[in-house]
Order: sequence, then structure tokens, then C-alpha cells
Amino acid sequence: MTEKQQTLAAAATFTGKGLHTGATVNLTILPAADGHGIKFCRTDLEGRPVIDALADNVSQTSRSTLLKKGDATVSTVEHLMAALWGCGVDNALVELDGGEVPIADGSAMPWVKLIQQAGVVAQAQNRKYYEISEKTTLTLDGGREIVAYPDDTFSAVVNVDFESKVIGKQYAVFSLAGAEGGDDFGKTVAPSRTFVFLHEIEPLIQNNMIKGGDLDNAIVIVEQPVDAAKAAEIGKLFGREGVAADRQGYLNNLDLHFDNEIARHKLLDLLGDLALVGMRIKGRVFATRPGHKANTEFAKLLRKNIKRDADRPTFKYDPNAEPVYDINRIKATLPHRPPFLLVDKIIDITADSVVGIKNVTMNEPFFVGHFPDEPVMPGVLIVEAMAQCGGILALSTVPDPENYSTYFMTIDGVKYRHKVVPGDTLQFELRLSEPIRRGIVRMDARAYIGDTLATEAKLMALVSKNK
Repeated sequence: MTEKQQTLAAAATFTGKGLHTGATVNLTILPAADGHGIKFCRTDLEGRPVIDALADNVSQTSRSTLLKKGDATVSTVEHLMAALWGCGVDNALVELDGGEVPIADGSAMPWVKLIQQAGVVAQAQNRKYYEISEKTTLTLDGGREIVAYPDDTFSAVVNVDFESKVIGKQYAVFSLAGAEGGDDFGKTVAPSRTFVFLHEIEPLIQNNMIKGGDLDNAIVIVEQPVDAAKAAEIGKLFGREGVAADRQGYLNNLDLHFDNEIARHKLLDLLGDLALVGMRIKGRVFATRPGHKANTEFAKLLRKNIKRDADRPTFKYDPNAEPVYDINRIKATLPHRPPFLLVDKIIDITADSVVGIKNVTMNEPFFVGHFPDEPVMPGVLIVEAMAQCGGILALSTVPDPENYSTYFMTIDGVKYRHKVVPGDTLQFELRLSEPIRRGIVRMDARAYIGDTLATEAKLMALVSKNK
């Protein structure tokens, strides 16, 4: 079953301080239309600039993920992005009157609760996925690596090793597969809080960071115990009395939500940063010692692959598979006959798409004159062949297709990118650009030779009953 895009049922508002700036920010998540994606709007800046939540706009990854467009920035977006992804929200406009998303309790749970209170509703358009088609690897220094493999669903595994006696080696797993529909993001990942090592606090403060940090929004890991005087000094930084750091472990001996909460938070960050790919992923992701830089660089790599794969066929042709329509069924559907029947078989058809095949041989009659010494299939016939595939899709919507015909009305945006010669196998992929209304069919059409895009066009036709 095809999944629909989703947005919020109502606006959701939150007020809190930023982890690094310490500034109080008012934030509202608003519903958005199909295909809108996630965008951030800085309402406090002139012109209310909007920043798309895409990896292309990542500008900085020191301790958080910062997006930038022009002079406008918004930082620490990862927890909110993870919550939107985990709650199934594809389209939303996030308005905020400051440059940093509030840290809340250092996890994604406050955002999950906010979204759940507002509600999530299905929209008209189908959800888009990027399917990992081949092993994809990103390797950075320090043993950091992210690898993705093809799969028909999404899963992620995170391994962390800070060479810490307190944390040890940890791993965390999240999967959308399984008999029960996969893991529950809100229960297994969202409650995991951000963390910091005690010895990192003073340098971070000296670098004008974590102004909004306190013991309520971060786990502080004590690797090397300090005396009472130093602990009191740390307490002043957080505005808290009675801070104890006299033994190895966690500051003030807080209770962890999970034994592997550190790894789960790294998983949370990974999911939030991968949401910047701009569409959901189908694949198995393995991350070793990940961080915001590695996460966002991997998201950028996937976005490059998406742009590359946009010119590749979406359907894998298996010549050994039984066709959905063989030539006899095609002849029973279309009025065309040789030498003007330009589709050999249909290998896939759904309510809004069709995939067809044309085997181009030297016996085609048009090669007699086009051209005798340099045989090339005429571009107009490639478009005609695509239109015949589209006709089969259109006629599949009526109970008696033999009594109907499809007629061209317009052909727009035709681009011939690669010549077609004898021996080529053309794969046609057509998809409705909008639902069929009053017999009017609008389609996006592409013709491929292997993985190479040969021709593309936008077609409009009329389905009419024969007189």
C-alpha cells in the first residue's frame, strides 16, 4: 500500500531557551501543503527569510547542526528534525523568533509530545522515498564511518566508542521493519538526552557556547572526579548548588533512561541529520562513531546520489519475468498495428504509472530512410512509443478499453538526450502528473536505454469513446 505524505493537524507552539545562545525562543510548527517539505522561517528577521531543511544548507556542525541561507541561520535543528521524522511528518513550516531551536530537556521527547498533541493527518500526494541502490560509504578521520546498503525498509545501527571507562562501547538500533511495524521512535529513541564530558564544559563556556546548558537538559559524564571546590565552581556555572563530582560516573548521579542512552542519543542525532536528505530513505545504515559532521556529509552524499539517480529508471527490468501485458493484450487494448505499434510489452502498471519495453531492431521500417548509413530511431517515434504506453495506462481505467482511443492534445518539454539505434532496448516510464479528470490525461514520460535517459517529455491526451 502506498503511503501518503503527512502534516500536522494543527499548529503547535513551544517556548524555551537555546542550548548554545541561552536566548529564549518562541517556536511554532505549522501545517504545510503536499510537497512543501520541512522549512524554517526566521520571523524576527526582515523579510521573514525561509531556510529549507536540507543538507545542502548545512553550514556548521560544531556540537549541533546549523542551517544557513543568505544571512539567515538556525541552529540545533537535529532533535526537532528527528521528532518530525519519527512522528511521520513530511511537510511543516517551523517559525521561530531566534536563531536556535530550544533545547528543551536535551532529547526529542518534548517535540514528540508536542506533535502528538497537535495530531498528524494524511495528505493527497504519495510519500517520496530514496531507495539505496548500491553500497554507499562515507569515511572520515578518527574511525568515523557511515555505510548504507539496499533494503526495502529503513533501519539504522550506531556504534560509539569514546574510550571512556564510564560509557564503554555502546550500540543502538532502530528499525521500521518487523511484524509489529518496527520500533516506536517515541519510546526507544526520543527520550535519549544529549550529553557532555565534565572536562569539556569550561572550554565550551570559554568559546561562548552552552549558555543555555544546565543539569536538566544534558547528561554530564564525569571521567575524572574533581574535589568539592571545583564541583562548587561547576555548580555556579549551572546555577545549581550541591553539585557532586567526586566519583567517576554521571554528575549528581542522575538516573539514565536507558543503559545505552549515549548511543541512543547518537542515533537520535543521526536520524535528525539524515532527515535533511529531504525524503525518507529505504536502506540499512550502519554508523561507527558518528557525529553531526559525518551525519550531514553523508546526507549531502545521498542528496548527490538522488540528483544522479533522478535520470535513471525507477523500475528494474527483468527480461525473464512474465510481462503484465504481452503483445496480444497490447493489441487488444490499443488500435495501433504494425508498423506503427511501437510497444512490445508492459512490465509494470499501477493506478498512476506504467512501464513498457520496445526492442529496437534493424528490421524497423523507418531505418530504410532514417538513415541508410547511420540508422537512428526518429525522435518523434520515441515520443509516439511513450504515448502508446501512456494510452495503455489511460485505457486501463475504463472497463472496455477496446471501445476507447487516446488522442494527443499537447507535447511539451521534449528533450532528446541520447540517440537510439538498432540493438537498443527502450524502457518507457510514464507517471500521471495529476489525476485523470473528464478524460484528460497528463503524464510525465521518460525513455531509457539501460540507465541512460534517452528522451523525456510532458504529454497530455484525451481518452474518448469510439463512435
